[in-house]
Amino acid sequence: MADRPVLNKDLDSKIFSEFYYLKKELVNFCRENGLPVSGGKIELTNRIAYFLDTGEVLQPIFAKAKRKNIDVPNISEDSIIENNFVCSEKHRAFFKEHIGNSFSFNVAFQKWLKSNAGKTYKDAIAAYYEILEAKKKSKGTIDKQFEYNTYIRDFFADNKGRTLEEAIKCWKYKKGLQGHNRYEQSDLIALEK
Repeated sequence: MADRPVLNKDLDSKIFSEFYYLKKELVNFCRENGLPVSGGKIELTNRIAYFLDTGEVLQPIFAKAKRKNIDVPNISEDSIIENNFVCSEKHRAFFKEHIGNSFSFNVAFQKWLKSNAGKTYKDAIAAYYEILEAKKKSKGTIDKQFEYNTYIRDFFADNKGRTLEEAIKCWKYKKGLQGHNRYEQSDLIALEK
């Protein structure tokens, strides 16, 4: 097993891509090397890989952060979902009024709203309930930046009766290895140490 290399500006980007680094480590690297620290883990990883390859600073895309405040008119069920939908307090109040206090802008619903401009808010309410039902029937996907969550879920799916401490011990072993960070049964070797 290769030891995880220290993240510094002399590291080859291909080697960097083969190992797991915490977001905190990525942010520290960016600060130390004059790179922007905004964005999620995937954006930071891409920015660092680009820097390691070229020595140049890849600027973040601020399209989301610099949106103009969109004046949302009064919303009714017959209102049309606007282009460039932004989750606002006005929207939250509308959905809570029609769905109830349990309403939240979950990721799947936000994606639906952003990709369905032109439909009505009545359609959105129906889609929200469909998304909740689909969520109950499937275990869903976890976005790439949440590798730990995926690993732990897969560990328990394969190891009924094991503890969270055991799962974390295997995760720590796995993230120190070169390559992917998905759970494999061979990771249980970490429990023998």
